[in-house]
Amino acid sequence: MQIELKVPAVGESITEVEIGQWLKNEGDAVSMNDNLVVIESEKTTLELPAPASGALKKILKRKGEIAKVGEVIGFLEQNGAPSAKPESTPAPQPASNAPSSGHTEHRVMPAAARVMAEHGIKAENLQGSGPGGRVLKEDVLKQVEGLQKEKASAPAAQPAPPVPAQKTATIAEASGGSRQEQVVPMTRLRKTLAERLVHAQQNAALLTTFNEVDMTEVMSLRKQYQEQFVQKYGLKLGFMSFFVKAAVDALRMIPQVNAEVRGTDIVYRNYFDIGVAVGGGKGLVVPVLRNAERMSFAQIEVAIGEFAKRAKENKLTLEELQGGTFTISNGGVYGSLLSTPIINPPQSGILGMHAIQERPIALNGEVVIRPMMYLALTYDHRIVDGREAVTFLKRIKEVIENPARILLEV
Repeated sequence: MQIELKVPAVGESITEVEIGQWLKNEGDAVSMNDNLVVIESEKTTLELPAPASGALKKILKRKGEIAKVGEVIGFLEQNGAPSAKPESTPAPQPASNAPSSGHTEHRVMPAAARVMAEHGIKAENLQGSGPGGRVLKEDVLKQVEGLQKEKASAPAAQPAPPVPAQKTATIAEASGGSRQEQVVPMTRLRKTLAERLVHAQQNAALLTTFNEVDMTEVMSLRKQYQEQFVQKYGLKLGFMSFFVKAAVDALRMIPQVNAEVRGTDIVYRNYFDIGVAVGGGKGLVVPVLRNAERMSFAQIEVAIGEFAKRAKENKLTLEELQGGTFTISNGGVYGSLLSTPIINPPQSGILGMHAIQERPIALNGEVVIRPMMYLALTYDHRIVDGREAVTFLKRIKEVIENPARILLEV
């Protein structure tokens, strides 16, 4: 039975997607829930699983093509063996040293045929290892590997006589290097990200304020309780949970940073959905910690760990990436010392964390060495005044430098 492979619904506002890499070739056998193709929307990337076991019969939409939600992009032959391409009647061939049957029938699988075409290999040079003598992709790859080894072991050809140097040598020739260019289309996710960042720059009054924080107390607290935390929860206590807690505390104090501009209105929220930027397989994504004010340190660390893992596998859901009232981005994990992050519209603020460096600072009239981190708050000046932004960032600094405030709420 033939089954249609359709583009699934990926969000209320999304009507079309871009086809990414097909993970199976035409003719390949698949099992139920095997991922067949990567689908990229403007907000997330997902993989389409096989609805049944069988063989991928036909691919209608190739990588880079656009498809509507609900559109058929391929066909699956349920419980079918990998299908071979139609064979034409072979022309009569002169007699040769053939097997005793007097002829050899080559049934080449589609995946094998593509590899053969790429490397110029003929079917009569192959011995099929599949059922009924079918030529599989693995048979072709084995032949290619053998030919490459023969080529590598062959004596090197004698160099051609030197050509007299031309007076009009190009810059590339003079430098001895290649000046080729590679043009790669933006993914749909990257294009949408670019559009949103430009939109933020053009439609919000962005301003960034900075401060620095002494990480001594937080680092000491982590070291003191790390072993107990790992034993109880099975994971390490990181810095991000402290900053999420500090951010919630500061947002309570300065609610404008947790608000958004909606038309000619300002919408204030009494909940705190904190977006945490993590690196994914397709770039930076921002999954959201819903109601972060209700989460414990362990719950925050578990959630962030799961987000990071599934982001690398492109398995985050659209619901996990939508919304958010405030964002935290940690460029310090990549070595960034200082930056000006861009807000994620329609949010009004984003906190940028940076690398921890030991630096000399003045403390109680003495110069001491402390682990310091620069902090940056980018905010929408339409609803957040400079005084409020500075107060917000100062509150983050106070909470991180004295973590007991998180528990005592003072």
